[in-house]
Amino acid sequence: MSSTALADFLRARRAQVRPGDVGLPVGVGPRRTPGLRREELAALAGVSVDYYIRLEQGKETNPSSAVLAALASALRLDDHARAHLFALADHVAHRRPLRRAPERTVTPSMRLLLENLRPCPALLLSRTSDVLAANAEGLALYHGMADWPAARRNTIRYVFRHPQAAALFGDWRASAAASVANLRTVLAADPEAPDVAELVEELSAASPEFAALWERHDVRPKASTQKVFHHPTVGELNLTWEVLRYDDDGSRRVTVHQAAPGTPDHDALSLLAIAADAGI
Repeated sequence: MSSTALADFLRARRAQVRPGDVGLPVGVGPRRTPGLRREELAALAGVSVDYYIRLEQGKETNPSSAVLAALASALRLDDHARAHLFALADHVAHRRPLRRAPERTVTPSMRLLLENLRPCPALLLSRTSDVLAANAEGLALYHGMADWPAARRNTIRYVFRHPQAAALFGDWRASAAASVANLRTVLAADPEAPDVAELVEELSAASPEFAALWERHDVRPKASTQKVFHHPTVGELNLTWEVLRYDDDGSRRVTVHQAAPGTPDHDALSLLAIAADAGI
């Protein structure tokens, strides 16, 4: 297993920590290194500078749990990023096997579930956010996605490449950052995931915004939240967004957008259902 993913993660996260964040003097004049210097991080983590350099160069492939915990603390990683660091190190050290190929099966019962959730927009997504199945409202909510061939339908691709996306999402920047951070979580299970590599290569070439977010190495799985949409057919929608995971390894998940019955947002969902059935 290549140690590149671990080394890249350490470099990227080191660059995001400022000296003042960890109680170090900022100094006078501009710093040539963004974030912490290698020797500063090594001192904070209680390891030698040479050892840390070997980690960032991919030459040290078996860091102990104590070293990883110290680095996570020094880098001020949250729980998700800390788990990601440990998972990458496990793969580098061959402490866990690669996962099996991600599941992409769509059963009749899954399709029935999506239909029964109407008029709430619902989609069955792969680990890289390919749309494996959706109800009519699910496709209609992502305005214009239905015009793409089925094999191209992917919610992250939509965020960064569809001309309607910037106007559709009430907070496009937050949606973009969350999409990229969730995609990073796949690498904890499989640092050489070919489906991730293919999508990242495409979007990095097509979108400078995606490329910049990917280089931050932020890690955050999708979680339930509120989302605002400015839909060209039914107007503004303020929806609760739920994430239901089908598989323990995150291969498939169902996303559901809903609103309380009797509210204007629920009425708008009913209009979206009518428009979807009419092909508008």
